[in-house]
Amino acid sequence: MTTVSAALDVSCLPDYAHNWALVDVETSGLIARRDRVLSIAVLTFGPDGAPTGDFTTLVNPGCDPGPVHIHGLTAERLQGAPTFDQVAERIGALLQDRVLVAHNAQFDYDFLAHEFARAGLHLPVARRLCTLALNRRVEPPTADLSLASLAAHYGVPQTRAHDALDDTRVLAGIFRASLAEAVRLDLQLPLVSCPPRQDPRFAPKLPKTPCAYRNPGPLKPGDPLVQGMKIAVTGETEIARIELVARSVASGLNVMTSVSRHTSVLVANDANALSAKARRAVAEGVTVLDEHAFLALLADVRPGTPHEKHAPQAPVAAQPPAATAAAATVPRQTEPRQAEPRPAPKPFGRRRVLVLGGTHEEAAASRARVVEMGGAAAINLSASVTDIVLLPGGESDRRMARVTSLGLPVHDPAWLGTPAPEPVDSPLGAGASTTEVLPRGGVLDLPALPTAGRWHLGASWARQTDCEIDVVAFVLDEDEQVSCDEDFVFYGAPESPDGAVRLLCDGPTEQSITIDLATLPPAARRIAIAAAIDGTATFGDVGAVQISLTPGNDAQATAQAALDGTTSERTLLLAEIYRRGAQWRFRAVGQGYDHGLEALVRGYGIEVA
Repeated sequence: MTTVSAALDVSCLPDYAHNWALVDVETSGLIARRDRVLSIAVLTFGPDGAPTGDFTTLVNPGCDPGPVHIHGLTAERLQGAPTFDQVAERIGALLQDRVLVAHNAQFDYDFLAHEFARAGLHLPVARRLCTLALNRRVEPPTADLSLASLAAHYGVPQTRAHDALDDTRVLAGIFRASLAEAVRLDLQLPLVSCPPRQDPRFAPKLPKTPCAYRNPGPLKPGDPLVQGMKIAVTGETEIARIELVARSVASGLNVMTSVSRHTSVLVANDANALSAKARRAVAEGVTVLDEHAFLALLADVRPGTPHEKHAPQAPVAAQPPAATAAAATVPRQTEPRQAEPRPAPKPFGRRRVLVLGGTHEEAAASRARVVEMGGAAAINLSASVTDIVLLPGGESDRRMARVTSLGLPVHDPAWLGTPAPEPVDSPLGAGASTTEVLPRGGVLDLPALPTAGRWHLGASWARQTDCEIDVVAFVLDEDEQVSCDEDFVFYGAPESPDGAVRLLCDGPTEQSITIDLATLPPAARRIAIAAAIDGTATFGDVGAVQISLTPGNDAQATAQAALDGTTSERTLLLAEIYRRGAQWRFRAVGQGYDHGLEALVRGYGIEVA
């Protein structure tokens, strides 16, 4: 089977030489734990680029096939197809000892993992590579990073979109071309180690019914319970815990699994209990009631204040950002005073500048100057970089050899103070000029997205060998607290119960948070996204963290920012998406904290065992 016009042989380049399995699945929906695979195609290749195998089949999901207008797979067409468990072993044999490659690879991987789990089999994939993530590193001059746009850019013919076999053939062409660009730019591949996603500890929990009422605060002695109060239970109870929780929820109370300063009451039959909840209740001055006293109050719960209901967001044009003061030194953020819009035009236009060398402070100041002049600050070498600024010591950077071979212009720091016209042959795509480059603290009104649209907040950084960085998200209420522990999204719980917020791992130096504003619970007023270092390193060692906000995983970025200037911080508040009236807004924060993630988590109302 011929899938591309020419093979790319990287067998002599150890960093790029792998056995590959290119995969595309068509599915009945977007949620792997619920929806099913309808068709799958697998193409395998060796390090020399030669094809070694292929397999494609329709799959009978035993359920409604979902959006037929997208994939064209009707229930009648799927009726005589095999079920997934009937083809799982053959698929597993093709995936064994190969790197799984897909466009938006976590999507395909998650669906395969769930299908293999339903079949009682182990998915034999240890690593995956996402061509979407790879092209985010390459940064080709395309309006977006969709399969269609990349196929057009790399000259790969596409005949039947959303056909698994044709999409996989297109993927093969895009992958080989992208791999060639990675070799040319000397980029490290964004390989991701794959944990056993079918393991129960990764399975999202059933959605918790959101409490419809605002938290009225602590319970004072002699006062009644009020709807919206946060309740926690510890120790043994006389009636079944599940019944006690159900009765509390039915009465309009918000049952939590941990205690914070916003907890209204802790139910504990043992007044001397030494549990973590009991110790925290004492430390925070939370009222502690035994079960009988709590049940007596539960018989007469007073009406609470419902969460404010907001009309659906109307489409608005994105407004120019306003620079704001540095974020406060505590997690709680307030609406910034709007500054005057930055004057236009800017001398750097569509330039994308990579700063090499210098101290962390010098490099941060140079990147800030690039943004002030209207350009974009790059943190890695890519096809979109137009200029290099060389600070002292930068000549020894390993990327300089590649910069020289690419013929990129190299400037001394004084160039940043000299207005320069936009390069005529800028490699940036036409859509790049619509990306708003925000300074630290910059704010942007978010336009409304089409139905079922999701915002993607991506974070990336230079490759580090001595530390790991975790991106996390918090769904916060009016009190800047989580409404339940499940509103903390992190590696161990990568999806909120309602699926509105998800963590995606796209490579060792990039992770993203997806947010569906339309399905957030009524209490949600702010989503805070942070990054934390696991280990003794600091963000001063890491350098700049680039964030980008896109209306979809492969769309052109709406906004981006390079966040640096940190020194000893181990936790960095990257950005916030927050509600102001009926309008959602985005802020690039860049506020660092010397403490670890645990302190930030506690500040948002989550008890860490």
